[in-house]
Amino acid sequence: MAVIKPFICVRPETDKADRVAALPYDVYNREEACEEVKKEPLSFLNIDRAETQFPDTVDTYASEVYAKAKELLENAISAGTFITDSDKAYYIYELTMDKRVQTGIVACASIDDYQNNVIKKHENTRADKEIDRITHVDTCSAQTGPIFLAYRADQVINEQVNEAKKQPSLYDFVSSDGIRHQVWKIADEKSVQTIENAFSSVDSVYIADGHHRAASAVKVGLKRRAADSNYTGNEEFNYFLSVLFPDEQLMILPYNRVIKDLNGLTPEEFMEKAAEKFSITSSEAKVMPDRKGQFGMYLNKKWYILNAKEEILSDDPVRGLDVAILQDNLLTPVLGITDPKTDKRIDFVGGIRGLDELERRCADDCVLAFSMYPTSIQELFAVADAGLLMPPKSTWFEPKLRSGLFIHRI
Repeated sequence: MAVIKPFICVRPETDKADRVAALPYDVYNREEACEEVKKEPLSFLNIDRAETQFPDTVDTYASEVYAKAKELLENAISAGTFITDSDKAYYIYELTMDKRVQTGIVACASIDDYQNNVIKKHENTRADKEIDRITHVDTCSAQTGPIFLAYRADQVINEQVNEAKKQPSLYDFVSSDGIRHQVWKIADEKSVQTIENAFSSVDSVYIADGHHRAASAVKVGLKRRAADSNYTGNEEFNYFLSVLFPDEQLMILPYNRVIKDLNGLTPEEFMEKAAEKFSITSSEAKVMPDRKGQFGMYLNKKWYILNAKEEILSDDPVRGLDVAILQDNLLTPVLGITDPKTDKRIDFVGGIRGLDELERRCADDCVLAFSMYPTSIQELFAVADAGLLMPPKSTWFEPKLRSGLFIHRI
């Protein structure tokens, strides 16, 4: 049963929220982060990526960078850029993109639920990527980027969210990428208790996006437990900042593939080998697959539709994923790409960039592209429920949650 708690939130002063809100820290490289902070000094990137305050000669992971993040956060709170609410509450965070709405509850999830697999994962994490966020969270004593969680929709929770949205919002702004962000607060004691009770009957919660942030928050909590022999389990470090969305509102975008070479094959030889496992038809139009088991392929400035033959389909939660079907039957045996995580001959293009980006990459540094049918949230749940892992780059979630709108101090 999931423990999903209200919390005392540190959040932007109302008329500064749109300037503070920033895309997640890992969306940018250092140069891009510096440009963003230069354009908007209040952007939360200046805290999330405090190396933006130093010359390039200072290492991104230097101790003074994390000390600067803490200093900037404390200064922003002192200056009134951020305010601290006086009561424990839930918050509603609604994002609208291209008229599609997804509405989540901002709350704190339990590190014990993460440890006990009530909160389920579908990706492995890398220790080197965790260390940065562990140090950031531990130094700042704050979690600043929420973990994107999903759960099977619950009518009681939906009713509480819909009721709360009848009240005036705390924030309502449109970010530079055209996404509308709205926030409401749920502080009524009865509503808070109703939501907490409803989550306590939810069997499983799933990490949709943010595996490294979640793992880092948990490791900071465990570190602090080890350092405090009197800990009770109620301390804030036992919980991590999350936004929980019902599955019925989530849409996963495809994660497309581009390939640098044909592994020594001519285009004709490659097509012949591909036809062993896929039926192939040419297309006058760009191909966005419209069903599972179908792929678009762009080669020699031409589009093709690939349909997986019956014998390579699978009911297995992992092998049956479209990303696995393509990997196991074409990328590995024909193109020799055995490890897509490390092979430099393959790259991945988020579905948000569209099919034009695939054509552009093939005109630039690639020779072959595949457009994918998106993995469904139910497929993600099935993989996680089976205790298995998704293949690399299986899902692309949009819109991205903004950092800086909600801060959980530990």
